[in-house]
Amino acid sequence: MIQRSDRFRIIGIIAFLCLGANAAFAGDQKLLNACFAESALAAVPGEEAAAKGNRTFDASIKLTGFTSASPVPDALRGAIRRVTLPAGEKAVALTFDLCEQRGEIAGYDGRIFDYLRQQGIKATFFAGGKWMVSHASRTEQLLADPLFEIGNHTETHANLRLLQPAAVTQQVLAPQKAYQDARARLAARQCVASSPEAMSSIPEQPKLFRFPYGACNDASMKAVNDAGMLAIQWDVATGDPEPRVSAARIAEAMVNETKPGSIIVNHANGRGWHTAEALLIAIPKLKAKGYKFVTVSELMTMGKPVITSECYDRKPGDTNRYDFLGALQHSLSAPAVALAPASAQKPATKTKAAKKAPQKPVAADH
Repeated sequence: MIQRSDRFRIIGIIAFLCLGANAAFAGDQKLLNACFAESALAAVPGEEAAAKGNRTFDASIKLTGFTSASPVPDALRGAIRRVTLPAGEKAVALTFDLCEQRGEIAGYDGRIFDYLRQQGIKATFFAGGKWMVSHASRTEQLLADPLFEIGNHTETHANLRLLQPAAVTQQVLAPQKAYQDARARLAARQCVASSPEAMSSIPEQPKLFRFPYGACNDASMKAVNDAGMLAIQWDVATGDPEPRVSAARIAEAMVNETKPGSIIVNHANGRGWHTAEALLIAIPKLKAKGYKFVTVSELMTMGKPVITSECYDRKPGDTNRYDFLGALQHSLSAPAVALAPASAQKPATKTKAAKKAPQKPVAADH
């Protein structure tokens, strides 16, 4: 007779393998060491700062020659907030967003990557397509690192609920193409010749996706799942994009709100203002509690994903405010994306709970 814990593992493994993907471990240490010196991997002071007003990489990513993966099975469609693990399992997935909008070059907080590597901590990074283009070498480093995996965070961090279908398609598929191009560049390096088999463990396309602002609607969710990606939300939001949220408060959220199977959201593009310092506090405490750190893909194989039909930050409806902010930005900026007709959007009704001031810091840049 199959025990309940074994049944959970079987469900998780079967569910993820339905995507036609292995639990994604990006490369191996041999490949990373062959291609990148320690000095090349190390943090560069000031690299975490965004270069506002820089439009060098503003051009849309061309999708010529790109074919998306097979659609996600019905059982895995929707917003995955966490994973229910078998009794006794204590695993958590650290995730970091790497967002970049047009009109800027976002940062790369090397202190975060240095510490994770030093401690042997696995993590998942949701990178924007534009970020991958403007940080080409850093993207190849992430691909080659066995601790890390890369997910899709749209092309330019747009609120997909406000876009026409063609613009949604561009935002969803452009990072897939940027990732594919980065993988091809890595594969063409002379250093790969010493371990060509390592490339086989690097997924050809991202299998994970994160909605900007944690906001979606039926149309954008369908576009993501039809492109072969799981929509990964979170159940622990630290509020790290808010400069006034201290490292101690970020760490407190990670330590006190994490449960077995949690997915934690932070930022590594310089907009997690105190995230690097917070990790130094939180990771030792989580280790002391018995937690091990895994990628989201690994977490998916360990139990049963908790899936909701609606995307949200901490409670249903709390991302509706981004529809207003997006509409305001559109009215103030001529190059902004076209808004979808009102009939294509879900009404942004406010409940009594939503009108109350948030009791916890609210992240503004997921």
